[in-house]
Amino acid sequence: MPIRKIPLRTGYIYHIFNRGINHAPIFYSKRDYQRFTNLISYYRWGDNPVKYSRFQTLSDEIKNEIRQNSKEKLVSFISNCLIPNHFHFVLRQEKENGISYFVNRFLAAYTKFFNTKYKRSGPLFENRFKAVLVETDEQLIHLVRYIHLNPYSSGVVKSLRGLLSYPWSSLQEYLDPQVIGICDEKEMVLKLFKDDRETFKKFTLDQAEYQKRLDKIKHLIQE
Repeated sequence: MPIRKIPLRTGYIYHIFNRGINHAPIFYSKRDYQRFTNLISYYRWGDNPVKYSRFQTLSDEIKNEIRQNSKEKLVSFISNCLIPNHFHFVLRQEKENGISYFVNRFLAAYTKFFNTKYKRSGPLFENRFKAVLVETDEQLIHLVRYIHLNPYSSGVVKSLRGLLSYPWSSLQEYLDPQVIGICDEKEMVLKLFKDDRETFKKFTLDQAEYQKRLDKIKHLIQE
């Protein structure tokens, strides 16, 4: 895989995204989404002693021991969203080369799972994931909103009610403190709304129709 001209820097926040080759789906079923989610949760730690395929065959006792002994966090999650042919993460890199190591490991593991399940071969994702530096709080809150609205603006869900219950993004984590997910740094965003989840919800949903129109225009232009 080519080396990045500008290395990703530890302690900085990045928008990470990638999609299937030729815009092809990377998820066909609930099990696919769940496997992907399990992989990103597992490989965010750099000191796991076994691959995930081996990990899932272990007893609950050994699994818990591995989880408790995982200390080398590669990335922190601020937000995420999965839709049928691509994914978005907002991550903070916690270790040198942490993002690249994390992404390359979980993508390889998911590709192997997907290819075995669907009897295919070769790459599943575009050659290299994209990474955009997030430089300001304003950029961060607009990016998180864009990512959370993605299932609606792309037509994966047809209503705002569907968006609010969409299971494969971090939006529910932001809106309901009882929902436990992968985002361990969502408070970084919520504090910019004075920890008022209703204000954050309004900020997000007020842009929904506009973002959907923009997405439709973008696809018309690209056809």
